[in-house]
Amino acid sequence: MHATARRSSWFTLVCVLLLGLFFLRNGSTETADGPPRPVAAAAAPHRAAGPLPPAPGPLPHSPPKRISVSSLRLDAPVTRVGLDDDGWVATPPLTDNNLTGWYMGAASPGERGTSVMVGHVDNATGPAVFYLLGSLEPGNRIEVAREDGRTAVFSVYGVEMYAKKDFPADRVYRDGPDPELRLITCGGGYSAKTGYDANVVAFARLVDVR
Repeated sequence: MHATARRSSWFTLVCVLLLGLFFLRNGSTETADGPPRPVAAAAAPHRAAGPLPPAPGPLPHSPPKRISVSSLRLDAPVTRVGLDDDGWVATPPLTDNNLTGWYMGAASPGERGTSVMVGHVDNATGPAVFYLLGSLEPGNRIEVAREDGRTAVFSVYGVEMYAKKDFPADRVYRDGPDPELRLITCGGGYSAKTGYDANVVAFARLVDVR
C-alpha cells in the first residue's frame, strides 16, 4: 500500500474506532497496592513545547527494530502490530514487559508524517516498558533503530495525559510536513473492571539521523 494511503487509513481508523481508548482492554492485574502509575504525567498533564533544532529531511519507509531512551534507561525491541479480530489496534503481548509495538499502518519512524509506537505501562508482574513515559522532559532524546541500518533521533517537545473519554485523536495522530513520533501508554486512575482511564502521550520530532 502506498505510504499516503497507509497514513490516511490509519488516521481514519483512529478517529472512528479508537478515540483514545488505547489499552482499555489491557490493564494490569490489580494488586493490593494498586498498579503503578506514571506519576510525573499525572502531576503535570501538560508541558509546553520548547524550541527544536531544524528537522532533517524525511527518510524513506523502513520498519523500526529497537527503541532506546537514555533518560528512562529504556532499551527495547519493537514488534509490528496491526489490528486484532475486533478491528482494534493490537498491542504487544502483555506477558512481555520489555516490548514495544509499532503500528505498521502508519508512517515508519523518520518517514514523513506521524509514527505511532505503543507499550504497556505495567503487567501482572509489575512495571512494563513505558512505565516511566510520563517522566520524559522536553529535549529528551528518543532513538529508533531502523531495519535499513539508520537510527532516527527524535527530541521530545511535550508530554500530556488525556482522559480516554476526551482523547484528542486529531491532535495526537494528525500527519504534518515533518517526521514526528508519538509514544503512547496508559495512565490515570485504574479499576479492575475498566482498566486505566487515561492515556499518556509523548510528542517528539525528528532532529537527527545517524
